[in-house]
Amino acid sequence: MPSTDAALWCVVPAAGRGTRFGGGMPKQYLPLVGRPLLLRTLERLAAHPRIAGLMIALTAGDPHWPGLASLHGKPVLTCTGGGERADSVLAGLHALDGKVENDNFVLVHDAARPCVRGDDIARLIDLGVAAGGALLATPLRDTLKRADAAGFSLATEPREARWRALTPQLFRRGELVAALESARAAGVAVTDEAMAMECAGFKPLLVEGAESNIKVTTPADMMLAEFLLGREG
Repeated sequence: MPSTDAALWCVVPAAGRGTRFGGGMPKQYLPLVGRPLLLRTLERLAAHPRIAGLMIALTAGDPHWPGLASLHGKPVLTCTGGGERADSVLAGLHALDGKVENDNFVLVHDAARPCVRGDDIARLIDLGVAAGGALLATPLRDTLKRADAAGFSLATEPREARWRALTPQLFRRGELVAALESARAAGVAVTDEAMAMECAGFKPLLVEGAESNIKVTTPADMMLAEFLLGREG
């Protein structure tokens, strides 16, 4: 069984423009409790003892990137991302060639999830390495409705065995690269790493994480993230 003791590199795709958020500044650079959202996320990751370093996939010529070389004594490297999330993740994984072997595990985490909990990261690594790959997720607890084009409810959908995918997600570097490249070649628009792995025939383990691990997508999400971080002190 692979060891869970080694620290892992984490790829952070941060080349998006955050168009759903609105405004001229990319979402990841908007202030969150006095610091850019992206920096809040990177600080949370770098402070974790199980993370060895960060690879950030940025848009070409990103004028907002502060030029960090390290955080909490961990190396911070950058590469040029792509037009879609999967392209940026793939670029980050390729940029780790020579630092991370194909059989070694890597983490992938959303730039806009600044509230991920350290104990969730540790549990993901412990369980995910043993399972051969995993992702943080939360089981659905709300009643689900299927709507028509006009927004009227057509039916109630079953929620049993349904989960919301979170990040980090954890897979072997070589297997994830192959899965992402295969999906791209087939024209499949994958929305997270687990989807690419599923398309490649893998069954990632779902590791329950905290509901507070929100993805900041709207101004209301930013307010909630401010509350959650403020509650932590």
